[in-house]
Amino acid sequence: MGDLRSLPVPDGLEGERLDAALARLFGLSRTRAADLAANDLVRLDGELVGKSERVRAGAWLEVELPSAAPVVEVVAEPVEGLRVVHDDDDVVVVDKPVGVAAHPSPGWTGPTVVGGLAAAGYRVSTSGAAERQGVVHRLDVGTSGLMVVAKSEHAYTVLKRAFKERTVEKVYHAVVQGHPDPLRGTIDAPIGRHPQHDWRWAVTAAGKPSVTHYEVVEAFRSASLTEVHLETGRTHQIRVHFSALRHPCVGDVTYGADPDLARRLGLTRQWLHAVRLGFEHPATGERVVFSSTYPDDLQTALDRLRDQV
Repeated sequence: MGDLRSLPVPDGLEGERLDAALARLFGLSRTRAADLAANDLVRLDGELVGKSERVRAGAWLEVELPSAAPVVEVVAEPVEGLRVVHDDDDVVVVDKPVGVAAHPSPGWTGPTVVGGLAAAGYRVSTSGAAERQGVVHRLDVGTSGLMVVAKSEHAYTVLKRAFKERTVEKVYHAVVQGHPDPLRGTIDAPIGRHPQHDWRWAVTAAGKPSVTHYEVVEAFRSASLTEVHLETGRTHQIRVHFSALRHPCVGDVTYGADPDLARRLGLTRQWLHAVRLGFEHPATGERVVFSSTYPDDLQTALDRLRDQV
């Protein structure tokens, strides 16, 4: 449980957006304040409200402030296999290896993209929480591929908006069990916290809207290579959506994949890779597109599937 605060909205905050009002009242960042509203932790006169709601002076405000999280520091340490694909004054695009988190978080002691860039001498945007400065989107620890990190404050603002407005092209390749039917389709199903398992996500009526477009590009005896275009960017979205179709990513035992098949293919993680990333460059406005080849473990598994008869 957090710390429940109840108070009338001060006259000086009349007409302010909720996230701005919370930021001023409690010394929070706007992002942190918006997260409280998004997680149903804020009420005005007893009603749940969103971050953009305008507050009225005298309205009764109830806020549950989560218990203080441990301070997470960025440790500048080299990350083996972290490859810089592109670098300029505004952005750095990296090819993230498996086993690397986007940024530090409580309980994670492994390598991070932010720490790896710091160790390599890259200066990134100071926007965002201290431990994830410059990070405008994330890949799971167990997912490899392309990530863009903002270096300038302008780039951070522009890219955050681009991801929110869904103008960024995010293309993944995933090998999933079995053969999806139809071979090309859209999965439109809300995703939220799993009702029984905190570390997992699930398709749930109370979840956030989530849309995944896929196309089978190669079929094998026991699995299919698919190209996936994300319209939204929920945590574990591709893994959850394919699991809900009963076609989990090969190797993704967390979401129901066959461990025996993963073992035969030499996989110790889900077969999922961010192969292409396209966006309007925040400085020039020109469309830029970056691509990545499969890492060795995924390529080996794919070769073994192709060899099956």
